[in-house]
Amino acid sequence: MRVAILALQGAFIEHERMLARLGVETFEVRQLRDWEQHKDGLIIPGGESTVQIKLLRDLGLYAPVAEAIKSGLPVFGTCAGLIMLAKTQDG
Repeated sequence: MRVAILALQGAFIEHERMLARLGVETFEVRQLRDWEQHKDGLIIPGGESTVQIKLLRDLGLYAPVAEAIKSGLPVFGTCAGLIMLAKTQDG
């Protein structure tokens, strides 16, 4: 199993460390060429959701990441990552 971890901002290193302890191979996604690697899942970590969304858009990652998730790529979001995955953000 190989898991991509969005590493633009936020608490991504904690996810890397835990998955390494479990024997799961990971790689950081910082730019489009990183995203193009084979992956079995994605983790979107906590941090600041507005910053992460801005960076995803600026780096050309927003559309490919969203499409992969919509197409069934398993994804796990914590804190801001979960907010980013929400279909609506009703207060």
